[in-house]
Amino acid sequence: MSVPEVTPAEVYYPNEPAAPSVQTAEIPGPKTKKALEELAEVFDARCAYFVADYDKSVGNYIADVDGNVFLDVYAQIASIALGYNNPALIEAAKSDRMISALVQRPALGNFPSAEFADILKDILKVAPKGQTKLWSGLSGADANELAFKAVFMNYQAKKRGYNTSFTTEEETSVMENAIPGSPELAIMSFERAFHGRLFATASVTRSKPIHKLDMPSFHWPKAEFPSYKYPLEDNEAANKAEDERCLKIVEELYKTWHCPIAGLIVEPIQSEGGDNHGSTAFFQGLRDITLKYNSLLIMDEVQTGVAATGEMWAHERFNLSPPADLVTFSKKFQSAGYFYHDPELTPNLPYRQFNTWCGDPTKMIIAGAIAKEVVEKDLAKKISVVGDYLYAALAELSKKYPTEILNLRGKDRACFIAWDSPSPAARNAFLVNMKKNGVNIGGCAETGIRLRPTLTFGKKHADILIQAIDKTLGEN
Repeated sequence: MSVPEVTPAEVYYPNEPAAPSVQTAEIPGPKTKKALEELAEVFDARCAYFVADYDKSVGNYIADVDGNVFLDVYAQIASIALGYNNPALIEAAKSDRMISALVQRPALGNFPSAEFADILKDILKVAPKGQTKLWSGLSGADANELAFKAVFMNYQAKKRGYNTSFTTEEETSVMENAIPGSPELAIMSFERAFHGRLFATASVTRSKPIHKLDMPSFHWPKAEFPSYKYPLEDNEAANKAEDERCLKIVEELYKTWHCPIAGLIVEPIQSEGGDNHGSTAFFQGLRDITLKYNSLLIMDEVQTGVAATGEMWAHERFNLSPPADLVTFSKKFQSAGYFYHDPELTPNLPYRQFNTWCGDPTKMIIAGAIAKEVVEKDLAKKISVVGDYLYAALAELSKKYPTEILNLRGKDRACFIAWDSPSPAARNAFLVNMKKNGVNIGGCAETGIRLRPTLTFGKKHADILIQAIDKTLGEN
């Protein structure tokens, strides 16, 4: 399939830069350094790469206050769907519905607006197959924590009876954080997983120590996620054996863990932990095990969702039977929450899954507008075509730099592509030098390099990216 000549970027951004432009010898440049010094007086600015000028950022290009303009294939840690200053989203932001949601900021659980049902329906139009309901949150980590609450309440409701009242002992003991009102239950996750930095999500995050050091954690089980050999087509037998090994560990944990495992959370592609892939057989195996042990399956689509891998939701490629019980979302949707379908995942009484705002209608309006653009402009298909082109070019480049581009992965997953550097130091130097060559790019795990461009990324952007990678590696 040929790459289309007219790309979504050209439709949205007729004035998008033709190429990156680097004005300063070092990045961050002098104006960024000065701005960060000022920012550091009131905010922890140590994680900042540079200070952006969002008014001058367009489409797939991000500008900084020094006048540098970078091709952005990191896109705000995978959270920009349609590019900077997208005209369709600007129109949604100007709407009367948006103004009302901004000014009123309703407590949605108690005082939903007359438009709220329609706002939700716009999102549900692109819900994962089999999902018919949603509960909204404020971030990816919040979405996962809310999903855990739903899982735990559902687990206990099944034991007690959905419409059975709480006992006096349950109501008394829960106020002491004691059983039976506070039961000992667990969520299973995987080595190298990342699900957030809040208290429960930190307990299931296993990617880097810095994410959770000094925080009390729940004693919850950790299974092993497959570590495949690449290229996949040359290692089918070994990778099949790896799937079977990991599934055996999962089932053994269900059998032996000291308390019931009420749910299992897994990413369709482990992202922060290194862009680690799993096969259809592995994920269907997880689905089968959760059913066997009366546990619920949570698919964490925070980073992989909204067409990032060429499907609206990455796990739909596995055709799980039956569908996952909950699917969490955030990032490219600019909103957050979880989809579900079982009515009994709605708690039996009001005010159990609840907070003041129950999400943010302004972000849900933008999510609906993003969904509309993705569907109407067929962005999932278009980014898949570009991704095939980009992957083929990277595969050729890996032959030129066989010791620098290792374990290339993400074939047939649109532009959700990654590879490994030979060492952490080499990876970090590569990321720095790519900025000097005009590309803002991100890493994952210790040695991984991940591509997370917008859905308007086209062939011309891929060509610029490949040239920058070639130049950067050639300068080593």
